[in-house]
Amino acid sequence: MDDQAKVLQVLESAGVPLSQKEIEAKSGLDPKVVDKAMKSLKKEEKIVSKVRCKWEPNH
Repeated sequence: MDDQAKVLQVLESAGVPLSQKEIEAKSGLDPKVVDKAMKSLKKEEKIVSKVRCKWEPNH
């Protein structure tokens, strides 16, 4: 599983919007890896932030 898929899986399984720190803790990935994956997911519009600094899958 690549980093983007892992971040997306963490967000989907959480069921609530998560901060980047929470994503890092739940995924066990390095903060730089999570940041890079999230930037790509944002660009592809696969994740959205409806609450400031909290992210969730874009359904």
